[in-house]
Amino acid sequence: MKKDIHPDYHEVTIECACGASFVSGTTKKGDAYKIDVCNKCHPFYTGKQKHVDAGGRIDKFNRRYGK
Repeated sequence: MKKDIHPDYHEVTIECACGASFVSGTTKKGDAYKIDVCNKCHPFYTGKQKHVDAGGRIDKFNRRYGK
């Protein structure tokens, strides 16, 4: 690799709103980052995903075409 053309790659601590934290590599400046959602609290990964259709597009389609 050529010298002095690549960004500084270093490790940072990433802290989630749920309290989980982990170490990752990044080129962004800073020592720690705060995020809203991680794989320990995201509904897709935890299996607590809820499907709520409150009169959205599916309901409108069903009313329009009589299903």
